Amino acid sequence: MSQDIFAKAAKIVEENSVQGGEFRGQICVISLIDEKGFPTASVVTPSKSEGLRWLTFAVDLDGNKAKRIANCNRASVCFGTTEHSINLVGEAEVITTADVKREMWYDGLGFHFTGPDDPNYFVLRFTTKRYKLFIDGEDIAGTI
Repeated sequence: MSQDIFAKAAKIVEENSVQGGEFRGQICVISLIDEKGFPTASVVTPSKSEGLRWLTFAVDLDGNKAKRIANCNRASVCFGTTEHSINLVGEAEVITTADVKREMWYDGLGFHFTGPDDPNYFVLRFTTKRYKLFIDGEDIAGTI
C-alpha cells in the first residue's frame, strides 16, 4: 500500500507542474531559511518534476530566494488540499546555465521575464531527501 501512496503523490506533483506549458492549478509552497535563520514560505509554480525526486521553479535572480539559497540550501516543498498533503524536505540549488533555463522555460514566464535568456531568470532546482505523505487516509514517510 505504501508504494501505491508514493505513486499517487508523484502523480499529483507531476500533474501540478507545468510540464509542457499548462498550469493545472494546485498551489505549491516552498520554504527556505532566511538570513536570520527562520523559515520563510512562498507560493510557487513548479515548472517540471520527476515524481517526488526533484522539482524545478522559475525564480527571479534578484529576489530573496536566490540569496537565501546561497546562505542555506535546505528547503521544504508542500502541496496540499483537504484530501491530501505532500511534504518534501531536501536541498535547493540555483541553476543559471542557458541550456537548463531554456529547457525549463514555458510561455507563462513571459509575464515575469523577457525570455529564457533573461539574465534575471534562473531555475531553482529542489531535490527531495525525505517525504511525509497523507493520501487516501494513509500517512507514510521515507527517504529518497
